Amino acid sequence: MIGMERQQSRARIGIIGAGVAGLAAAYDLTHQGHQVVIYEGLPVVGGLAAGFKASHWDWPLERFYHHLFQSDSDILNLAREIGAEVIFRRPITAMWYKGQGYAFDSPLRVLLFPHLSMVQKVRMGLAIAYLRYVSKNWQQFERLTADAWLSRWMGRAAYETVWQPLLVGKFGDHYKDVNLAWFWARVYKRSPALGYFVGGFQAFADRLAQRVCDQGGDIRLSVRVENLRPRPEGHGLTIRIGSGEETFDAVISTTAPGLMARLAPDLPETYLSRLRELRSMGAVVMTVALARPLTQGLYWVNLHKRDGFPFLALVEHTNYMDAEHYGGDHLVYLGDYLDPDHRYFQMTQDELLEAFLPVLPRFNPAFDRSWIKGVWLHRTTYAQPIPPVNYSSYIPPLETPITGLYFASMSQVYPWDRGTNYAVEIGRRAARQVIEYLRRQIDSREPSTAPVTVVP
Repeated sequence: MIGMERQQSRARIGIIGAGVAGLAAAYDLTHQGHQVVIYEGLPVVGGLAAGFKASHWDWPLERFYHHLFQSDSDILNLAREIGAEVIFRRPITAMWYKGQGYAFDSPLRVLLFPHLSMVQKVRMGLAIAYLRYVSKNWQQFERLTADAWLSRWMGRAAYETVWQPLLVGKFGDHYKDVNLAWFWARVYKRSPALGYFVGGFQAFADRLAQRVCDQGGDIRLSVRVENLRPRPEGHGLTIRIGSGEETFDAVISTTAPGLMARLAPDLPETYLSRLRELRSMGAVVMTVALARPLTQGLYWVNLHKRDGFPFLALVEHTNYMDAEHYGGDHLVYLGDYLDPDHRYFQMTQDELLEAFLPVLPRFNPAFDRSWIKGVWLHRTTYAQPIPPVNYSSYIPPLETPITGLYFASMSQVYPWDRGTNYAVEIGRRAARQVIEYLRRQIDSREPSTAPVTVVP
């Protein structure tokens, strides 16, 4: 009976952030019977996966994230648990080169690419095959940079034509710092078939949030956390918001590392310094609704910035999901990863539109401004972690030195790239660590901030 009481004991847990990581953690914790309060500064759940919706659309559209891979087992398993439906299709992923889009999403299509010799393509293919199918030990790769290894083993022609522009586009001036383990993970996990939630990622986030609430969770939107501190008594934590303070037995923060350092100044300097050392890129995404398709069936188009493009990628979402879900609009993302101090973060929507529009006729000479039916601009200064050599030694552990405080961010999912799948994984991992911590508390009979009661 004592063991059963321990399993059924309830604790009060605070979660900062109602993105996918925070919701996944809350889902598992409320399922265990714990009292969970989530604080979210935005008016919607979903974090970077949240969507927006024009009045005549049936489905919302994502601000930042776009699709899943078939290997994204963590989020696909959670989707099955909560009854969220996923569609898998195989849209065309392409590279724009010398005025034309070349499909680059299968070995055959790579072989058909006319701007590399057969020897160069075979050498490039062997390097990718080695990373994807032969070596599973990513730790050996984090001692190397992707730039140096790829250039050596693919050859400079293939690397500079295909892969270097992608690294430059994603990491800017930091591309030579990125380690090979990150690149290995991208190659190892990608799939040609891409998944999308029926109703968009917002539908998944809303369904997950509803399950959290059905299990007793409390999600408070448009509430910003100002401070996070351990209680003076030495047990539990206090979260300060504008309306006052609340106490918890444990807290999970899913914020960006820099914000975590500001929220929890009582963390030891050794942990704070690791948070501050984590570098990342921001994201600027302009979404344009057009009256007609822009490209000829291309979904994702990687661009070379050296060719004068003012953004990294053009993504025509309605060449993947049917335009009928969006009132017949043809939706195009114009996206870029940038340093947080880049001028794009200060420019107005109209100013950015004027910078982006002149290149659209390069994809379709018939393009005219009259096609534009709507424009939306979304920006975040924390989107893409930058993983240097030996990055694993930089990553702070989820369990912080403050008792009962846990930190789970996209900077800690390494070697995997940021994304909703790994948000689910790290959120559920943080929840497991909190549950284990609470069990240790009970086993050692240490007092907690809130009464530990037994669920009837």
